[in-house]
Amino acid sequence: MSQSPQSGHPSAPLHRLLSQAADAVQGVREGRSLTDLLARVPADLRPGTQALAFTALRRLGGAEAARQQLAPKAPPPRVDSLLLVALALLWPEPEPGASPMYADHTLVDQAVHAAKVRAPASAAFINAVLRRFLRERDALVAAAGRNPLGAFNHPAWWVERLKQDWPTQWQAILAANNRPPPMTLRVHAQRATTAEYAERLAALGIGARMLGASTPQALVLDKPAPVSALPGFAEGLVSVQDAAAQLAAPLVIGAGPDQPLRPGARVLDACAAPGGKTAHLLELRPDLLLTALDADAQRLTRVQNNLNRLQQKATLKAADARRTALAPDGWWDGQPFDAILLDAPCSASGIVRRHPDVRWLRRPEDITALARIQAELLDALWPLLAPGGRLVYATCSVFRAEGQDQLDAFLQRHPEAKAHDVTGFTGHLLPLADNAPQPQPSLDGFFYALLTKP
Repeated sequence: MSQSPQSGHPSAPLHRLLSQAADAVQGVREGRSLTDLLARVPADLRPGTQALAFTALRRLGGAEAARQQLAPKAPPPRVDSLLLVALALLWPEPEPGASPMYADHTLVDQAVHAAKVRAPASAAFINAVLRRFLRERDALVAAAGRNPLGAFNHPAWWVERLKQDWPTQWQAILAANNRPPPMTLRVHAQRATTAEYAERLAALGIGARMLGASTPQALVLDKPAPVSALPGFAEGLVSVQDAAAQLAAPLVIGAGPDQPLRPGARVLDACAAPGGKTAHLLELRPDLLLTALDADAQRLTRVQNNLNRLQQKATLKAADARRTALAPDGWWDGQPFDAILLDAPCSASGIVRRHPDVRWLRRPEDITALARIQAELLDALWPLLAPGGRLVYATCSVFRAEGQDQLDAFLQRHPEAKAHDVTGFTGHLLPLADNAPQPQPSLDGFFYALLTKP
């Protein structure tokens, strides 16, 4: 689910897609992951369902505000979720000149059709509410915009935290979160240059552009495309990975103040799943002795699948790095690592444009809990680093509690550690134009820190 849905109208009947999308939105409102919910959708309906669910979740705050005006007493969840999806899809397009996914009359007709199947007694109610929304759309949208939830399509606590962390940029971050993301590729460094691969794409009518020097393997597609349309994907010639995530591997192997890692260096990729950064490390340095660690054994299968496609090898271990490294039966063999990548569990607040359910699933207390886990991981892994080694701490978050504040606290606990500023790599990277090599936003929100041990 990491890339935005393909453009164009899904081929499946719209009323079925609306019903599936309503189930997905209802599941998110009940606290379930959209990724898991979409995995249960029939394969032939999944692309279209994803497209509708993504749009609905990006506009859910406005849709809820409008529904509260149109029907102050919330209908049953199965009806409410269908109504919210339809209202979100009837919402005015945020970009000037953009065309809606469906004509208004088509959407209303198909929403009523879906209601007749999933909740027959509600069909007349759905029809009346949607037709009233169309008659009063301008006024209802304006009224929703006076409500912070409707104006920003994020929970109030999220908006307040961004205001505190980024007082001059919070509105731009929220707006970026509500736009579909670009689809970015990583070309295998040992097999082709980005220019060569861009030519192959162009021959197939797929437009792409290269980014800056910090991400020499990155190509941003003009329009998202299925991986089956990418030449050489099955053979490992190219992978899907945002440009911000492509900064991790160069930091680990040598970007910054020190010499590149020695041949055959021991490297730990902690919290490795799903394996994109693991693979990138081995693409840049096939000689590395790399251990990919993750607390979830099931998620390690995704790491292995990635390595198989790319014809790479690493040692995979399932363990919680916070507790088992130094135990007699722990996963660590006692030999220090020359480099460690800690891509820590976090709020995912920097990749909301790719995972629009995250904002609705998180709670304020989650940030405190996640920051505690991040600190525990840093403290547990630091002793495993060899003298002269480097540790890269990464989170896909824009919240300072998971970035700069976490780094500052670690340096207070470990005054022997040295943090290095590497232009274009370290610090908070925001999903805004001023962080991107090109004039439009192209990076996810991330935080990187490079630490060395004397």
